[in-house]
Amino acid sequence: MRAEERSHEIKVGHPPTRHLQAGLTVCLLAGRLVGVETRQRQADRTRETKRKLMEATVECLVERGWSGTTTTLVAERAGVSRGAQLHHFRTRGELVAAAVEHVGAESVQQLRERTGNVSGTRAVVEMIADFYASDLFTAALELWVAARTDPELKDLVIDLQHKLGRETHVLALELLDADESKPGVREAVQATLDLVRGLALANQLTDDSKRRAHVVRHWAKMLEEQL
Repeated sequence: MRAEERSHEIKVGHPPTRHLQAGLTVCLLAGRLVGVETRQRQADRTRETKRKLMEATVECLVERGWSGTTTTLVAERAGVSRGAQLHHFRTRGELVAAAVEHVGAESVQQLRERTGNVSGTRAVVEMIADFYASDLFTAALELWVAARTDPELKDLVIDLQHKLGRETHVLALELLDADESKPGVREAVQATLDLVRGLALANQLTDDSKRRAHVVRHWAKMLEEQL
């Protein structure tokens, strides 16, 4: 056999080590990429499932109240299996608290995005009042009332109340362009939030929008002087 033929056999039968290493590296990278994509798809599905459950929960709270909002009904409305619902939220309390927090955070973000389109104390106070008169407040109210006599739920709601309270207070300061270091400003902003919550509560049984608009206009004038 000629020398060049033997050389050809060696090349074909025994690939160089660096080629093997390169091939293995490609395989490993491909495997990792597939793993990352799989985990990403699973994470996306998890987020979507939880979003459907939380939005369906708020809808049920508004339409049926606390007593009528069962985990079975929520799963049904969300188009999610009971097993999937229980996997993400073990109890009704956990589900409802997460739903109110989720929708609350989204609403706060939407308000923050509208900051540049609203000017003037009155317009800002009206926007905050409308925020509290939304379905989110109705859903949260159902949760708050149920928590009064449910110790386990109460612990969840207290934490949630503190978190949302801080976020809305900071947001109100931003919207009003208020300087909290000035004497009385912090209290005036907090009084604004307390006022619009009270007006939202009064609106639960009857349409109180006309009186609410009048009170908001009057309060905005007083607030402007304080700020």
